Amino acid sequence: MQKYKQEFIEFMVRSNVLRFGEFVTKSGRQTPFFINTGNYTTGEQLEKLGEFYAKTINEHIGSDVDVLFGPAYKGIPLTVTTAIAMNKLYGANVEYCSNRKEVKDHGEGGILLGAKLDSSKRVVIVEDVMTAGTSIYETAPILKVQGDVEIAGLVISVDRMEKGKGEQSAQSEIKEAFGITTYPIVTMAEVVEYLYNREIDGTVYIDDKIKAAIAEYYKKYGV
Repeated sequence: MQKYKQEFIEFMVRSNVLRFGEFVTKSGRQTPFFINTGNYTTGEQLEKLGEFYAKTINEHIGSDVDVLFGPAYKGIPLTVTTAIAMNKLYGANVEYCSNRKEVKDHGEGGILLGAKLDSSKRVVIVEDVMTAGTSIYETAPILKVQGDVEIAGLVISVDRMEKGKGEQSAQSEIKEAFGITTYPIVTMAEVVEYLYNREIDGTVYIDDKIKAAIAEYYKKYGV
C-alpha cells in the first residue's frame, strides 16, 4: 500500500471522518462504519484533503486535466481544494466547476457555476463517498448536455466496496451507464488491512469485534 494511502487512513481517523460503531446510511443500510467528509472543517484539513485527491488524480489519470467538477454541495469545496493542490504539487492550473441544485434565473443564469464547459475540456469528477452513485446519475447527464465534455474519471475518497442499485458495485454500474471509471483514494479493504489491531494515537479502531461486524456487513451488501 502506498504511503499516501496509509497517511490518508490515519488522516480520516484523526479528523473524526471515519468512524466505527452502528450507523444507518442514506440508502437505509445498517452499517458498522461511516464516512462523513463534512467533518473536514479546518483550513489545514482541507489543504491536506486536496493533496490526497490530487495525488490520486495524478497517479491514475495524470495532470493533463482541464476541469475538476464537484457535484453540489459537498463536491464544491472538494474541487476547490483539489484544484489548489494540483497547482501546488504538479503545476497543473486546472479550473473548477459545479452544478447548482436549482437553475439560476438571474444574472448569467444557468445550472453551472465556475468554469465554462465545452467538448475540448477534459473533466474529472470529484466526489466524497459513493454508495449507490445517485449524484453521478444526476450530474453526468448535465455535463454531457452542457458541454459534451470528455469525462476522464471519477475520484472518490473511499470505495465502500458494496452493491449499488442492483447486484453490481456502484462503480461497475456507473462504468456501464456512462463509461466513467472510478478511482478511490483508498478502498475499505485497505482501511481494514491497515487499521486492524493497529493503534492510532493510543486507540485501536478495528479490533476483532469491529472486523467481524464489517465482514457480516459485506456478506449482505458486499461485491
